[in-house]
Amino acid sequence: MTTPKRATVYFDPDIHRALRLRAAASDKSISDMVNEAVKLTLAEDAEDLAALDERKRESNVDFEQFVKALKRRGKI
Repeated sequence: MTTPKRATVYFDPDIHRALRLRAAASDKSISDMVNEAVKLTLAEDAEDLAALDERKRESNVDFEQFVKALKRRGKI
């Protein structure tokens, strides 16, 4: 196991109060909750990057031309 690193984070007072209340109710520390939230955010970013990587080979479509084509086909 690696040694946790310390960081100072400043929260809005209302956010901090909500975190303290949630931590007490869930029997977790604020640090654990923040770590979980950051991990979830980073995982979402990784998913987004993977999706972008999959789509990078797609051709670009001009928006105006696309809308005109929709109109021609009676879709809008």
